[in-house]
Amino acid sequence: MEIINNIILSLTKGDAGRIMKDIETALEIGLPPEEILKNGLLTAINIVGDKYKKNEIYVPEILLATRAMNAGMKVLEPYLLANKTKPTGRVLIGTIKGDLHDIGKNLVKVTLEREGFEVKDLGKDVSEEEFIRASMDFKPHVIGISTLLTSTMVGLKDVIVALDRAGIRRKVLVMVGGVPITERFAMGIGADIYAYDAGEAASVLKKRLYRAG
Repeated sequence: MEIINNIILSLTKGDAGRIMKDIETALEIGLPPEEILKNGLLTAINIVGDKYKKNEIYVPEILLATRAMNAGMKVLEPYLLANKTKPTGRVLIGTIKGDLHDIGKNLVKVTLEREGFEVKDLGKDVSEEEFIRASMDFKPHVIGISTLLTSTMVGLKDVIVALDRAGIRRKVLVMVGGVPITERFAMGIGADIYAYDAGEAASVLKKRLYRAG
């Protein structure tokens, strides 16, 4: 569909103003918000992530895409949350210490909320201590940690080790994701779940939590 292609193009170009208009148009012609998210925004951000992995684009382009994604989500999020399902579980999420990028994390947040999860978002540049304090207060079923930069990947393991030392690790599932992360890396640092994108994160968590319950 042309409007979905326009959304993808606007995001990959980092055009925040254009993507807001594209999403408004898509909603006006009756496209379901879930379709706009999955086929438009998620598809586009996966394209951006793949280009970054291949060194076809760099951090400035990622920042423009982030701005465009955030602008689009401001339009789309109220429609996604209007029909959210009953609570499924509690998820604590944050971007790892040293990383100020949150495009993927923000997508995971709104997707999980749409699927009925209660989500506490710690934001960007989150330390091990912050994850621990929030875990003790929020008592999540899942802790999600994201990163965009290869230089901060080691921090994911630091959080898992800190959770273990604090006696929290055995009580929660740990999910990791982000552009440089692979399933092999995730399993190697002791994570329970690797999620390629926001849609996969929601699907896997629902299966794991229902199975655990």
